[in-house]
Amino acid sequence: MDKYQGGPVTKEQILPELEQHKLGRRGKTAKERAIKKTRHPGMIALLLLLAGCYTVPETGRSAFIIPLGDEVAQGALAFAEIKDKAKTSDDPVSNERVQRIGRRIAEAVGADLPGAKWEFVVFEEPKTINAFALPGGKVGVYSGLLKLVRSDAELAVVMGHEIAHVTARHGAERMSKGVLVAAAGLAVNAFTRDSRNHDLMLAAYGLAGGGAMLKFSRDNESEADYIGIRYAAKAGYDPMAAITFWRAMEKESKGASVPAFLSTHPTHEQRIADLQQLMPNVLPLYEAAKERYR
Repeated sequence: MDKYQGGPVTKEQILPELEQHKLGRRGKTAKERAIKKTRHPGMIALLLLLAGCYTVPETGRSAFIIPLGDEVAQGALAFAEIKDKAKTSDDPVSNERVQRIGRRIAEAVGADLPGAKWEFVVFEEPKTINAFALPGGKVGVYSGLLKLVRSDAELAVVMGHEIAHVTARHGAERMSKGVLVAAAGLAVNAFTRDSRNHDLMLAAYGLAGGGAMLKFSRDNESEADYIGIRYAAKAGYDPMAAITFWRAMEKESKGASVPAFLSTHPTHEQRIADLQQLMPNVLPLYEAAKERYR
C-alpha cells in the first residue's frame, strides 16, 4: 500500500551526473587539465547569476531558485498525463467533498498562487493513501486517502500541505539545489582528478551532498506542514486535525520507519510535536474564519 510518505533520496540520485563526466586521467597535458578545471567554477558562477530569490508566502523565507522552465506549463502537462493514465473516480460524494474543500482552500491561498487555474480530481486508487499538487493549482487526491481521513478538516490539512509545496515552490527549489550539488560535484571531480584520494573524496562529497539534500527535503516538509495548516485554518478548518491525522498515519505505518537522517520526511513523532508547538500561532486564524463557513 502506498503511504503518504516519500522515499529517501539515495546517493545514486546525486552521483549519476558525476559518473557520466568521469574522464581518464592519462593523456592530458597540464594546460589541458587547467583549462578543464576552470570550466566548472564558471558553470557554478553562471548558475548563481541566473538564480533569483523567491519569498515563500506565509513564512517570509527567501528561497534560492534557478529558472529551469515554465513551472505552470509543466504542471498542467504532467496533470493532463496523470489524468490520461490513471482512473478518475466517478463517486459523486467523494468528488463533491474534494471540490468543496478545495474551493475553500483555494480562496484561502488567494494571491499566494497568482494565475492559478484550480482543478481538483479524485483518483480511484483505494490502496494509495496520498494526495499531490502541481504548479498552476492542479490537485489530485487518491481514494485511499479519503478512506483514512476521519473529517473534512483532516482532508483539508493534507490538501493544504500539498498546495503549500506549490506556493512555496519547493519543487523548483529542490531542482535548483540539485543542479548546484551536481555542478559542485563536477568541480570536486575536476580539482581532485590527480589526487590519489580522488575516488574517496568524490564518494565523500556524494554522501555529504546526499545528506544535505535529505535535510533540505525534511525542512521543506516541515515548512509545508506549517503553511498547510495556515491555509486550512484560514478556510475555516480546525488545524488540530493535522495532529489527529498524523497519529492515524503513525498507526497505519505500524511502526515501520527509517532513521530520521536517512529520510526525506520528519518522523511522525517529530511532526506531531512540531504541529503541537505551532497551534498557538495558527488557532487564532481558525477562530477568525470559522464563523464564515457555518
